[in-house]
Amino acid sequence: MRIVLVTDAWEPQVNGVVRTLTRTVAECRAMGHEVEVIEPSQFKTIPCPTYPEIRLALGAEEEIRERLRAFEPEAVHIATEGPLGIATRRICVEWKLPFTTSYHTKFPEYVSARFPIPVQVGYAYMKWFHKPSGRLMVATPTLRDELVEHGFKNVSPWTRGVDTELFRPDLEPIYKEMGGENWPRPFFLNVGRVAVEKNIETFLGLDLPGTKIIVGDGPARAELEEKYPDAKFLGAKFGEDLARCFADADVFVFPSWTDTFGLVILEAMGTGTPVAAYPAHGPIDIIPGSGAGFIDDDLK
Repeated sequence: MRIVLVTDAWEPQVNGVVRTLTRTVAECRAMGHEVEVIEPSQFKTIPCPTYPEIRLALGAEEEIRERLRAFEPEAVHIATEGPLGIATRRICVEWKLPFTTSYHTKFPEYVSARFPIPVQVGYAYMKWFHKPSGRLMVATPTLRDELVEHGFKNVSPWTRGVDTELFRPDLEPIYKEMGGENWPRPFFLNVGRVAVEKNIETFLGLDLPGTKIIVGDGPARAELEEKYPDAKFLGAKFGEDLARCFADADVFVFPSWTDTFGLVILEAMGTGTPVAAYPAHGPIDIIPGSGAGFIDDDLK
């Protein structure tokens, strides 16, 4: 099958959305499908306001038209609601070309955390964007139910997995190699984009014994690193180094209220590290009954 994937989130961005999409493309290609990825680095871009690491591709519609004509896709999936997603949606509606979409980010809450824009305005935009989609794919049953309550249609599950060959318990400790010989235990770990919507400061402000460790990068890192000098900010890690960070931790802390899933929760579980999280989308679908963590309104 010839498949087009359109996404405003792609490498070199480091986040769960990109990992999900790159893995999906790799698996589809391994199954023999031909996949054409339309992503920002293929166009002229500008930095996203308040988040310059994210590049926005504007004015790409004509080139997308040409690529769709040349590729003649049998399936089109629009993964994000940004400029590339909007342009492709417009083309598909105009051409009466069926397409599917997915809901990776709680966009209304994300925008409201950064700008004085009411959440309901964000939901109105999201409903408009996804309305023509043949299927709106979401990661969890609770997110599906919430979107249905908001008036979204054709919502279907798209479950997630984790590479258990990489994320496994029998990995060598890593923090001593990073200067952590004298860090007191227990090690409380958070992994992900260091940004305001991830609610990392709530975790950093907890009165806990031991050492708080942040693996990841993002626009809030410099401010948080200065405000919480006792926490260890290690930057982004990849591959086995990332897996070893999970395995060498005593607890993985997931303080986000705005994620739609939380792939890092599965990665922590894969390494045998228990998870502490709020009762938010993702954690409430993954953790209860697993014996691998706790959810509570009080992270401490």
